[in-house]
Amino acid sequence: MENNQKKPSVSIIMNGLNCAEYLGEAINSVFNQTYKDWEIIFWDNASTDNSAEIAKSYGKKVKYFRSEKTYSLGKARNLALEKAAGEYIAFLDCDDIWLPEKLEKQIQIFINDSKIGIVFSDAVYFNKKGKTFQLYGKKKPPEGYIFGQLFKKNFLCLSTVVVKRGTFSGLNEWFDSRFNYIEDTDLFLRIAYRWKLAYVDDVLVKYRMHEGSLTSKHYLSFPFSKEKEILVKKLLGLYPNLTKEYSCELKAMQTRISYEKFASYWKNGEGKKARQELKPFLKSDKKLLLLYIFSCFFPFSFYVFLLRTYIKGVYSP
Repeated sequence: MENNQKKPSVSIIMNGLNCAEYLGEAINSVFNQTYKDWEIIFWDNASTDNSAEIAKSYGKKVKYFRSEKTYSLGKARNLALEKAAGEYIAFLDCDDIWLPEKLEKQIQIFINDSKIGIVFSDAVYFNKKGKTFQLYGKKKPPEGYIFGQLFKKNFLCLSTVVVKRGTFSGLNEWFDSRFNYIEDTDLFLRIAYRWKLAYVDDVLVKYRMHEGSLTSKHYLSFPFSKEKEILVKKLLGLYPNLTKEYSCELKAMQTRISYEKFASYWKNGEGKKARQELKPFLKSDKKLLLLYIFSCFFPFSFYVFLLRTYIKGVYSP
């Protein structure tokens, strides 16, 4: 970018891999923003469909880059960030949609408080069957210095998040290139350890649920839980006081990892191995005890059937 050319205040990171089906709709939602001072950094992670043709058709405000091979999502996001010029960084997955006032409402929050590192919002999740649910709704998420709550359970939707670029300067790295599923969780936690998070109580994003999404494919899989184990070890190394300051949250994270490994084994028909994962937590969590007993008599498929029946298919891809 030329030195005499005004830099955009917001760089929107879009990482795509064979995302042509929904890409136009996603990019259109950026062009429809009431806040106009932005650029899109589109990083094509070696797609074989016509994603490149679609991205390039939008002109200079969409800056197109391509990998010659497919990298982990963490590394691909870093490659995109290296090209970003904005004071703020936003993320939009190629199958999601922004509502028109998203950026305008979020950037104003940063202006009002210099200690805020991340601004996020509510979202509506939807699928092709027309099923929808609101991410937060009446149950408002915490805001402020909320590392502990976020460590206990990541409740941020990436496409709702805007990050102040200055938060990156105090980090040991941007996205962790080892991660392909929880690269955003890792980054947000390291920012939240030192910065405030603010919430805009409006639905500003429509998040598409479908079978092709990475989370839908790999949630409750061994790679997913393995990355979380690496994350815990990493955070314990970065923040020596973590065990003392956030002991309850650490235990909650470790319990969640064991549950996910339990579900993975159970799903694969390895009930005995599955129950071994839950044993350390049975005395302190009655819900896990019920699951432990349930898994002795029923297959994982029946458990999934009951879950889907209970939530009337809303969470199913």
